[in-house]
Amino acid sequence: MNGPAEGRDPQGVGRFDVPQQSPAPDAEPARRNGHRPVARVAPTPPPTPPADEVDTAATDEPVANAGDPADAGMSGGTEPAVADRPGDHWDSKVANGLAFLRRRLSGDYEVDEFGFDSELTDAVFHPLLRLLYRDWFRTEVSGVEHVPVDGPALVVGNHSGTVALDALILSAALHDKHPAHRYLRLLGADLVFRMPVVSEIARKTGGTVACNPDAERLLGAGDLVGVFPEGFKGIGKLYADRYKLQRFGRGGFVSAALRTGTPIVPVAIVGGEEIYPMLADIKPLARLLKLPYFPVTPTFPWLGPLGMVPLPSKWLIEFCPPIPTAHLTDSADDPLVVFNLADQVRETIQQTVHTLLERRPDPFGP
Repeated sequence: MNGPAEGRDPQGVGRFDVPQQSPAPDAEPARRNGHRPVARVAPTPPPTPPADEVDTAATDEPVANAGDPADAGMSGGTEPAVADRPGDHWDSKVANGLAFLRRRLSGDYEVDEFGFDSELTDAVFHPLLRLLYRDWFRTEVSGVEHVPVDGPALVVGNHSGTVALDALILSAALHDKHPAHRYLRLLGADLVFRMPVVSEIARKTGGTVACNPDAERLLGAGDLVGVFPEGFKGIGKLYADRYKLQRFGRGGFVSAALRTGTPIVPVAIVGGEEIYPMLADIKPLARLLKLPYFPVTPTFPWLGPLGMVPLPSKWLIEFCPPIPTAHLTDSADDPLVVFNLADQVRETIQQTVHTLLERRPDPFGP
């Protein structure tokens, strides 16, 4: 019987006796109904590291965002939400200011027998004067090494400027430039201590009346004492007579230095004559107001209070070598010795002023 051969399919498509081969794993899947089925890929598990590497990673790997203060604060950690900023400048200033006010209001501060308040001077007066002598007048100071580091000394300077700013500028500049930051105890005229507000400021900053007993007490205590022997004749002279030193009076400052054996340090100041150039002196008005002079300057009294703003002249201050007096203590009452020594001091200051003027050809230069 001729039927289909054994092992073949009726359609002759394939043989039943031939084993069916499975498609290769990377073979393209067969299409069904004209569409290719989407292959499903099983997720690949992460590789498992060795046991020793797992332990190391667990101990050495840093915790994510461990140093973030915000995350630490939200998660309840011990890190603060906002890190502190140590040494904040303005916080320190505010704290010091409040402590200063508390001490002033409670009376927890000291003054000496003359009324000198060193804390108030350092906190209030010297910062204001520092703006003047450093920024406004552009002051240059030289010869500070001639001022003793400790012990008494009598600093003698020339006076000028219509208003006695040179004494205040000298005291602040000496305190800032001296290596020991010494205070200069100024001697002032009686008029200064008869004015209600000015007298209090003068006492608080270390000033006292220009008399021999007070000067000798300060020198005996080892202080630096500043004196301007020209007095009102120096600050009240006309601009035409600028930088011409006036008479030093009877030399009372020399007697105080001789009695205490204190060295005299002459100091020359250039720049004060230009801050209020005095063009005239209205003497009748000065007598009416009981003033030593009534100045007329290019800005005063024409501009009113604005006329009191000093002109920005260039200042030079030079301390001269000290003049010893320890060998002349027995001659404190000898007029000849006193006058000769006073004239020596005056001549030293005058010559130094001329030298400084040559160094400063432009009064308002840099």
